[in-house]
Amino acid sequence: MYARVSSKEQEKEGFSIPAQLKLLKEYAAANGFAVAQEYIDVETAKQTGRAAFGEMVAYLKAHPSIRVMLVEKTDRLYRNLKDWVTVDELDVEIHFPKEGVVLSRESRSSEKFMHGIKVLMAKNYIDNLSEEARKGMQEKAEQGIWPTKTPLGYRNITGPDGKKIIAVDPTLSPIVSQMFDWYARGDISLKEAARKAHAAGLTYPKSGAKVPVSTVHTILRNRLYTGWFEWHGKLIHGKHEALVPVELWERVQGVLDGRFASKAKRGKHDFAFSGLIACHACGCAVVGEIKKQRYVYYHCTGYADKCQGNPASCRRKHVREEALEAQFTELLGRLRFDDEVLEWVRDALHASHADERREHEEAVKRHQAEHKRLNDRIHAMYVDKLDGLVDTAFFEKMSNQWREEQNRCQREIERHQNADKSYLSEGVALLDLARNAQRLFEKQQPREKRRLLNFVLSNCTWEDGEVVATFREPFDMLAETTTAAARIEAGEGAISAKTEIWLPGLESYYASIYLEKRQKSDS
Repeated sequence: MYARVSSKEQEKEGFSIPAQLKLLKEYAAANGFAVAQEYIDVETAKQTGRAAFGEMVAYLKAHPSIRVMLVEKTDRLYRNLKDWVTVDELDVEIHFPKEGVVLSRESRSSEKFMHGIKVLMAKNYIDNLSEEARKGMQEKAEQGIWPTKTPLGYRNITGPDGKKIIAVDPTLSPIVSQMFDWYARGDISLKEAARKAHAAGLTYPKSGAKVPVSTVHTILRNRLYTGWFEWHGKLIHGKHEALVPVELWERVQGVLDGRFASKAKRGKHDFAFSGLIACHACGCAVVGEIKKQRYVYYHCTGYADKCQGNPASCRRKHVREEALEAQFTELLGRLRFDDEVLEWVRDALHASHADERREHEEAVKRHQAEHKRLNDRIHAMYVDKLDGLVDTAFFEKMSNQWREEQNRCQREIERHQNADKSYLSEGVALLDLARNAQRLFEKQQPREKRRLLNFVLSNCTWEDGEVVATFREPFDMLAETTTAAARIEAGEGAISAKTEIWLPGLESYYASIYLEKRQKSDS
């Protein structure tokens, strides 16, 4: 005997399995059958792989004397063509009491044909259910409602209109929000973020089990926490409450993509320069090691399978951490310039900011005009609805679409306003960091030293005890300018250096910042 329901909810409600078994047992008794085995599945039959179904097939193959199967009706046994073929190959006699059908090798072709039609109808029913479910989910998504299971930090609830919606989980949402803040700094790994989240109490609500690192990664990648989500390639503004700002989520994506991620060495000792430098001879990483429990030396790993040179030769070369630190300190000193130059910088920023500000203001006006135009459309259509010129369903559809466009306009307005405010502060802060980089470097802990070097330098290599590095943009332009100014100042004086070098250099520098801002704004 075989009985099946599609879900655990149906099983709990108890309206199907007991009724099927009762019918089958009465049928068996009436026809003189002794029941050898009972199998019950609580899962859908639209796909292969049901547990009890597979056990039943194996049992029938192992017991050739048992050749009668009792099932309530066709769609209880299978709703896919593969399972139909599997049962057909068993050469068993199938009784469907509810349909009054007995199917076997001796059945007439018309009976087999009708059974095949029932199987196809059962399959079509499932396909139609799936299609309707997809349509329902698509419609729900277009209304700004997340249509499926919620991630950690949210929970499914029933809204005032009876529809299933998602709401903030008051227990887990603060931890999820905190995770984004932790990881956005770029100085911890996913494993460390998971450990901090566990300590804060992040567990699965039902089981209480700890959330694995893979799930933490999935959470940090999920745009849903920003109040927006993607559905079938379309970006939709959700009606649920956001847990993190869009800017913070984007920052985290940058860290995950490796653009800002620290290359910190995992271990008991935090080596300041591990992960920063590659061996010039073979390309392998240069790592730190403690000697005599107090001296820190760096050497090439010289991995034989990766090394492009002589691994043994590379591993024999060492350099003291103090020597590397002195070389990095000298490199950062190339960015140093005096207070008078900084004042010139501020003046240049204010001058260049005038054009930047005008562009932001014009963009804000365009989006405000579009926002107003959409608002007028919604108002006009509302009047038409009151007058009976358009029906409620059409009004809701179009007004929701236009409100979504309004939300996009509002986001663009806020983005331009924020960019307008940050232009001056970011430019001054960047130059202030550059001119004080050497002093800051000398005072920081190993992790902060590494972060500062990662921010300012790139392509660091070690060759015969010397560090060779490239300044990142726009620090490379500053380094060249300060070096040229120092040469002229040594020969012709400070005034000549400022006139000949700093003013043209600053024009180029701010042109590069301006273009970078424009590219970010366009993207």
